[in-house]
Amino acid sequence: MSDRSRNALASDAFVFFGATGDLAYKMIFPALYRMVKRGSLSVPVIGVAYSQWDLARLSERVRDSIEQSDGGIDDPDALERLLSLLSYVDGDYGDPNTFSALGRALEGAHRPAHYLAIPPALFATVTMGLGAAGLARDARVIVEKPFGRDLASARELNRTLRSVFPEDSIFRIDHFLGKEEILNLLYFRFANSFSEPIWNRNHIASVQITLAEQFGVQGRGAFYETAGCLRDVIENHVFQIVALLAMEPPSYQGFGAVRREKFNIFKAMRPLDADDVVRGQFTGYRDEAGVANDSDVETFCAVRLFIDSWRWSGVPWYLRSGKCLAETAAEVLVELKPPPQRLFDDSTPEHGLANYLRFRLAPNPVIALAARVKRPGEEFLGDQRELSLLNAQPNKEQPYERLLGDALAGQDALFTSAENVEAAWAVVAPVLDHHDRAYPYEPGSWGPARADTLITNAHWRNPTTGPSPASSP
Repeated sequence: MSDRSRNALASDAFVFFGATGDLAYKMIFPALYRMVKRGSLSVPVIGVAYSQWDLARLSERVRDSIEQSDGGIDDPDALERLLSLLSYVDGDYGDPNTFSALGRALEGAHRPAHYLAIPPALFATVTMGLGAAGLARDARVIVEKPFGRDLASARELNRTLRSVFPEDSIFRIDHFLGKEEILNLLYFRFANSFSEPIWNRNHIASVQITLAEQFGVQGRGAFYETAGCLRDVIENHVFQIVALLAMEPPSYQGFGAVRREKFNIFKAMRPLDADDVVRGQFTGYRDEAGVANDSDVETFCAVRLFIDSWRWSGVPWYLRSGKCLAETAAEVLVELKPPPQRLFDDSTPEHGLANYLRFRLAPNPVIALAARVKRPGEEFLGDQRELSLLNAQPNKEQPYERLLGDALAGQDALFTSAENVEAAWAVVAPVLDHHDRAYPYEPGSWGPARADTLITNAHWRNPTTGPSPASSP
């Protein structure tokens, strides 16, 4: 894929607000380190925060972050190069003096990229501060999700951003879109000629998508109380996967065409109602710090979605995600319809799943095709076996490394647009406040049993993290 945006001028400085926060420690510093190692980062890096720190303390934080990351400090020279690029501005985001100090730190830079790795409540404050200080001119802004918490707040955020930055300078970052396994869904669909003839309502019975985590909220209870699984995962990460799987072939080779086709899918999604959603909350969630004693926030969400288009009319999409589940895994299962005539006694769905395509996204990426194979002997009985392609790619770019590099280069391919954000919020809008109470479920399970009622004539396929399974009667 290519696009005209690849001809954009690269940013000549990287500013990130929230330099002393958890996101910077866990994700941004390791990504910047890997970028320096690969030779893709050589511009000044300016951290901004309100923590009463100095550059020495921030540098120590960077060193500790990289020591604790996967791989550790395996290139001391690269770490020193990163630290040599680093500077720090400490100040209140609501104080114009903070932006004056940032302007002095940016002296000599003409096309900075400003990354808002901060709570959403501060997006408007920092955006307006950059505009008032003249630091938005010829600059880019990178906004960390969530992009609002409902349709109205998403529209307001887009209005604020566009009042300071032109749309083509706004990069809405969803780290999920930077994952190699997610990009491979797009590639698999349109690089292989055998998939298109069956990729429609005539041959596909249903699609299941599961994003599961064994761990809980990990001390982020206060944040999760403001979000919940539907807002935090389903509306953005899972919907993005749906769009890549369901979209029509792009009309030309370019990510602009991909974004347009994804928008058409979001617009074709039928708005959810209460019967399409099952919410759950793991036992013990209310004991987390920052969580209300009577909290009804969901830590699990299952959704039945329909896409009202020619290709997908009548095909249910079953989506679920949750915390404290049985596995940490991400998987897509595309179940095909059974043969139109029953020629063999065991070739029916009662004897197991029909043929399917399975995309394990994490861990240990796999693409698998399940087909039935006859057993030896005179009887026409068989087993369903998987033909699997292991798709692990060592030394691949990590999501933040890829996305931050693209934003600095002005390449907007992997970033979502304002219209896509608003269209996705419109789908979930009816159930954000009108829904049943969350059903309790035990940690280590696959969520509340109530989620099974969303699927008719089938059942949830629980992903596995080991070798590719074989399904048999």
